[in-house]
Amino acid sequence: MRSSTDETSSSPISSPWSTDVQAHLQAAEDMRKSGDEFAALAHMIAAQSLAAWHGKDPDYSALPVCNVATGYFMLNQHALAQRWYDLVLSMEPAPDIAAIAYLNLAAIHAQADRPDQARHCKHQAYRIQRIFIEQPERPLRRLLLLCEGAGSGNVPLDTLLATGTNTRIKYVLDFADEREDQGLPEFDLVFNVIGEPDISPALQQRLLRFEAACAKPLLNRPASVAHTQRQQMPQRLNQVPDVVMPPCIRLNTPPGSIEALQDQLTQAGIVFPVLLRPWATHGGKDMLRCEDLASLWTEVRGLSGSYITAFHEFRSPDGYYRKYRMIFIDGEPYPYHLAISSHWMVHYFSADMLGHPWKIAEESRFLQHPRASLGERAMAAVSAIGRQLALDYAGIDFTVLEDGRVLVFEANATMLIHLERQDGPLQHKNPYVKNIVSAFERALQRHSPA
Repeated sequence: MRSSTDETSSSPISSPWSTDVQAHLQAAEDMRKSGDEFAALAHMIAAQSLAAWHGKDPDYSALPVCNVATGYFMLNQHALAQRWYDLVLSMEPAPDIAAIAYLNLAAIHAQADRPDQARHCKHQAYRIQRIFIEQPERPLRRLLLLCEGAGSGNVPLDTLLATGTNTRIKYVLDFADEREDQGLPEFDLVFNVIGEPDISPALQQRLLRFEAACAKPLLNRPASVAHTQRQQMPQRLNQVPDVVMPPCIRLNTPPGSIEALQDQLTQAGIVFPVLLRPWATHGGKDMLRCEDLASLWTEVRGLSGSYITAFHEFRSPDGYYRKYRMIFIDGEPYPYHLAISSHWMVHYFSADMLGHPWKIAEESRFLQHPRASLGERAMAAVSAIGRQLALDYAGIDFTVLEDGRVLVFEANATMLIHLERQDGPLQHKNPYVKNIVSAFERALQRHSPA
C-alpha cells in the first residue's frame, strides 16, 4: 500500500473536498485503480461518514474523517491534510473534533509561513475548547500547564516532558473564563509555560490571580517571568560580580522625533552601534544592527513596539564569535550548546559548525567540562545569574570576554532545547539534553506534593 503524493491532481473532487457521497465513492474507485489504497480507503471512510451525516444518523461522528486528515498530517502531506480538515469542519463535527481540526490546521499554516491563518485557526480552536489532556500509560503525576493562545512562549515542552511520566493538562488561560478555573481536572502541580514576558497586562494580571487562588505548587512564577523583560535585565544582572549586560530601552511606540529618540538613548547611556528588535522575539528574529541615529530612526518608525540595546563587541582573539547556551533547572546551570561563527549574529544553524571539525571538538569539550571551558570566574558568574533569575526553568545565551567576565545576550524562560537525530552528525549533544530533561524530572519530583 502506498500513500498518495498526487491525489490532489488525480482526484475528480476539487478543493475543498466535496460533501457528496457519490463523489467520494468515485474518488475511492479511481484511487484504487491507480494503486493508491491509502487514498481509496480515505475516500471510502469519507463516503460512509458523509452518508451518516446526511442521513442524520444519531451515531454519526466526524472523527473517522478527522483521523484520515491526521494521517496525512503525520505523513507531512500537509496540503492534503488541510483539505481533509476543511472537510471535517464542513461536517458539523463535535466540539472536541473541531478543536483538533483547527489546531492541526494552525500547525499547517504556521509551517507554511501563513501566520494570520495560523492565528485565526488557533483562536477558533480555543473558543471551542480550553483544556487539552495528554495522558501516558503510567503517569506519575498530573501536571497542569498554563498556556496562552499564541503559543507557549518557546518553553520546550515536548523535550522537557518527553519521559512519559506526566499527564499533561494544557490550559489555555487567556481564552478561559476565571470560573473555568474551578472546574479543572485534578492536578498535582502547575508549570507556567507562558515564558514570554512581553504579554498583555491583562494576561499578566490573570496569571497572578490564578497563582493567588492556586493551592498547588507552581513552577516559573509569573512575577519572576515578568522580570525577564529585556530592559529590566541589565540593571538586575549587572549587580552580579563579573557580569556585563549592555543597557537596553523599551519603546512602546516610536518616538515623536529623531531628537526624542536621541534623548532616550542618551539617558540610558546607549551609544552606537545598537541592536534593534521587535517585542516578543528571540533567537535574533528580525533583529537589526544600526550604526547611526539616522538608520535607527528609519527602522524604529516601522515598529509598534521595540527594544534598543547597545552592541558590545565580543569577537574572540582568534577572530570568531562564540555564543554559549546553558539551561537553568532550579537555578543550576547545565550546558546545552556552543556556536562559533565568523559573524556577530551567532546562530547554531548558520555557524557552519559541521563544516569545521574543530568547532564541534570545542563544543564537545564545553559540554563535557563546562567549568574548565569557561573558567572558574565565568562559571561562578553564570551560576549566580541562575540564582538571580529565580525560575524553575530558564536559560542563558552568553559569551566570555577576554578578561573572563560574562557578557549576557539574553536570559529568560523561553530558551529552546531539542534532541538531535541519534544517527545524525550532532548526536554528541544528546546526552547533555538528556541531563537537562532528567534534572527537570527531578525538579518536578521535588516540587510535587508528598
